[in-house]
Amino acid sequence: MFDLQSLGIEYGTLVMLVMLIGFLLTGMPLAFVTLLIALIFTLGWFGPMAVPLITSRVFSFVSSFVFVSVPMFVLMAAILDRSGIARDLFEAMRLFGGRLKGGVAVQTIFVAVILAAMSGIIGGEIVLLGMIALPQMLRQGYDRNLAIGVVCAGGSLGTMVPPSIVLIIYGLTANVSIGDLFTSAFVPGFMLAGFYVAYILIRCYTGKNIAPPPQTEPIPHSEKIRLLKGLFLPLLVVVCVLGSIYGGIASVTEASAVGVAGVIVSTIMRREFSLHMLKSAAVQTLSTCGMIVWIGIGASALVGVFNLMGGIKFVSGMITGISDDPTTILLFMMLILFVLGMFLDWVGIALLTMPIFVPVIRDLGYDPVWFGVLFAMNMQISFLTPPFGPAAFYLKSVAPPDISLGTIFRALVPFICLQILAVAVLIIFPGITGR
Repeated sequence: MFDLQSLGIEYGTLVMLVMLIGFLLTGMPLAFVTLLIALIFTLGWFGPMAVPLITSRVFSFVSSFVFVSVPMFVLMAAILDRSGIARDLFEAMRLFGGRLKGGVAVQTIFVAVILAAMSGIIGGEIVLLGMIALPQMLRQGYDRNLAIGVVCAGGSLGTMVPPSIVLIIYGLTANVSIGDLFTSAFVPGFMLAGFYVAYILIRCYTGKNIAPPPQTEPIPHSEKIRLLKGLFLPLLVVVCVLGSIYGGIASVTEASAVGVAGVIVSTIMRREFSLHMLKSAAVQTLSTCGMIVWIGIGASALVGVFNLMGGIKFVSGMITGISDDPTTILLFMMLILFVLGMFLDWVGIALLTMPIFVPVIRDLGYDPVWFGVLFAMNMQISFLTPPFGPAAFYLKSVAPPDISLGTIFRALVPFICLQILAVAVLIIFPGITGR
């Protein structure tokens, strides 16, 4: 085996980066790329005796008790996908958005917030809204770009609105309280949703042919009661999950189990529950969580060997050497995350960069909980940015054939700008997070 240690940490880091990019360009999954590079550098830098050190780091990641909450929240989303809860929730929101110009677009954002607060999963939300809200907006004559942007941006709010899996993975990686992260992300998540609603209303009331005129006919009392029933169960699940966390009744892991029980009971009450539905939801959960676990194993191994090489200290020194101004260093980190978000999955980004960034953030005197919310907001942007913005691909899978990926990405530009604005507001006014 070639003695990689003779390269020194500078060239060793460069070789590792080149190998990472090279293997990814071949189409190899990120999890296997990171595992392969970790093995090559462990053997080439330290020899076979160092392999157990890397495996112990991987074990500490996958054995975390909080990690149990991830499959629970994924299972919640998978069951929601297969029930009519989201459809009834969308219909119920007509009570609040029906008299607004652009009301369907606004109610789509509200539904997206509630769905995000129920499960914290992004992909399922976009597919659900793409099947429920997008056809309705297109049929009513909404501007196509606005309708597409609302579905993708609203469906991605699961990144920010607790219980966000992005925040859970960050908390595991940065070793900070996930309960504190949820509390701090609550207002910024609603702030971003507020930006979306404000943009929708401004476009609809100032532009021509952006949205149809609002409905003027009153909704019968019996219809109002029927629609309100669609709000009851989803809001009850949200109150049980988030209320148990914020009230100190349950931990995040326990609250995730409460959420799964709540969604299952909801489907039973709606007479939608079946063993087939539960089995298909469980299979989807295994697939999604398997991907997260494998990426976590690979990234943990790679970061572990890089740390043993002295690489984290080397990169931290490079970042802090850019400027004496902490804000400049913070903005540079945000730029790195933004660029990585265009090409990598958020799980890989979190597990590869946070072991380097979080110690620097602490040394600069910043609150790591606030930085976690900032990270989640940055990853919200990554879901929309080309060339690999997953939100666009999720929507494309259920959108009409005449809507191309290029059309979807062009429609997302204003919402990407709103997300960048939200990141800037969080940096300028950190008190929004309550920290």
